[in-house]
Amino acid sequence: MRNLSLIIVAIFSIFLISSCAKTKKDKNENTITSGYIKIAVDQTMQKVIQNEIDVFEGLYPAKIEPIFTTETEAIELLKKDSVRLIVTARKLTEGEMNYFLDKKFQPKNVRIAIDGIALIIHPQNPDSIISADNVKKILTGEYTQWKEIFPGSKLGKIQVVFDNAKSSTVRYAIDSICRDKPISQNLSALELNEEVVDYVSKSPGALGFIGVNLISDDADTTAIDFTKKIQVMRVSREELADRYNSVQPYQYYIYTHEYPFVRDIYFIVNDPRGELPKGFSRFVSSDKGQRIIKRSGLLPSTMPISTVHITD
Repeated sequence: MRNLSLIIVAIFSIFLISSCAKTKKDKNENTITSGYIKIAVDQTMQKVIQNEIDVFEGLYPAKIEPIFTTETEAIELLKKDSVRLIVTARKLTEGEMNYFLDKKFQPKNVRIAIDGIALIIHPQNPDSIISADNVKKILTGEYTQWKEIFPGSKLGKIQVVFDNAKSSTVRYAIDSICRDKPISQNLSALELNEEVVDYVSKSPGALGFIGVNLISDDADTTAIDFTKKIQVMRVSREELADRYNSVQPYQYYIYTHEYPFVRDIYFIVNDPRGELPKGFSRFVSSDKGQRIIKRSGLLPSTMPISTVHITD
């Protein structure tokens, strides 16, 4: 009887050990469409990437945990090998690419969308049309008062506000708007795009810079609520802006580049084994993934959009 009990205990122990080993193996085992990974995402792209994740996880036995952070921190996490996939608003620089090549890695830059930088102001600000040149003059500190652009304005100081000092939006302002001139040191930065919207909605003299996907999804109740709290400026490439030569960052105007402040969005994938990071990248680049991007209000990278004539 005692021997039988020992045999039963031994069999149970073997079964328990093998089950634990299998569970551990399953948890650590990634394929193109299954497993678990962390990814780092520029927080200006939070809404659209979360939508992509939700659909992907609904289709496949995979768990993707996003870290929504600044562009700078996302790249640092990739360099530390804390994540194998990041979402940014630029490619890796030559120096960053060489860092990975020295470690025998070859990360890939995959363009997934084209985004716009939206300029938002208080809903009671009567001046909602501006030239790209005047935006540059604001960012470089040449203009600091609303009346310097709009002589009849009584709003006083232009309170420029960004989401985060290390964000891709600030970098875009420095690299693509200011260009040959340094950005002013008298600009403000908060933490999140949502905080910029909230600040502008309460500050008549404010001018906020945000990623357009925060306010462009007509099916998203949060985006709809945000657009009720602020107004989006129309921007012109012409020196003298008017209602006929200025546009808002709609998909079509991003597509035609009539809207001046646009940028590419990239997946940067460092996945030498070709597992879940690569699979998720392929999904977002596929027809289904690109339709999610299109629905969000951004311009898909690999599929056409419908041209619609918009009249005021």
